[in-house]
Amino acid sequence: MRKRLLGCVLVMVITLGGCQVSSDRFLSFEDTAAVAGYSTDNRLTQANFFANDLAIVPKEEVIGEDVKLTAGAVLLVNNSDKEILYADNIYDKLYPASLTKLLTALIVLRYGEITDSVTISYNASHITEAGAKVCGYEEGDIISMEALLNSLLIYSGNDAAIAIADHIGGSEETFVKKMNEEAVKIGAVHSNFVNSNGLHDDNQYTTAYDIYLVFHELLKFDTFRSIISTDTYTALYTDKNGNEKQKIMDATNQYVSGTAEAPAGIVVVGGKTGTTSKAGNCLVLLSKDASDIEYISVILNASGSNQLYSQMSHLLSLAKAE
Repeated sequence: MRKRLLGCVLVMVITLGGCQVSSDRFLSFEDTAAVAGYSTDNRLTQANFFANDLAIVPKEEVIGEDVKLTAGAVLLVNNSDKEILYADNIYDKLYPASLTKLLTALIVLRYGEITDSVTISYNASHITEAGAKVCGYEEGDIISMEALLNSLLIYSGNDAAIAIADHIGGSEETFVKKMNEEAVKIGAVHSNFVNSNGLHDDNQYTTAYDIYLVFHELLKFDTFRSIISTDTYTALYTDKNGNEKQKIMDATNQYVSGTAEAPAGIVVVGGKTGTTSKAGNCLVLLSKDASDIEYISVILNASGSNQLYSQMSHLLSLAKAE
């Protein structure tokens, strides 16, 4: 497997008219560096322009070809050595589904207080979209931000996402503005978000590479690493009358729950799932090999759950071939 010596993504990015990124404006390394006045003649310049703790793929480049990997976008990164091992369609605009919740979690960990008590809002407790996954919190329930963060990442509760957004932002609309601003700050300029949970909206989109950037930032937080490795979580809270309540939630990630099995020599630490009819089946993972080398893997728009996990296992098997 070819190794890439490119260090990566955006130490500084240009502002695109506020936090909204238009659907037809995609900045590759070459685009962004040119606007900033940098030459793109050699890889050394790229390494100087981009942060050296990430990995990049120049626009349109494909690294690796495998007929078994048929999802809409596929990415495998050696996170320890900052090397791209596999990349296909990683700048294509796709729907994120509940991978949106990763950016919601990043806002919590950077700007929120994990010890806050949160009162569940009307909006959080009245999600009407058919089939939306909810924890079942009711208006007036009082719960810790820590419990909501676990509900968000382990169980993928859409009501948890809105409760977080309302508490930190004052409204989901204000919170989403912060999400888009944060995405630009970390270089995820190919994305646009309109809600905190990932329920479908045609104007909410991302790329596999942007998901990598958000996930990479989250891995800097020990709290995040701990949460995504948890198979079952019990949320303790009180209702509006002060009665103690609890909810037991199982992980949606089949590697963590034990339903799916990683290839020999690879241990899945954890990750985040996402599924809607238009986004397909999506998954981002942190894994390790026997030498404790870390890998970040992303699959977007797989055609079903079985295909998602079989392709992810196959993708992880390529790490050993490096």
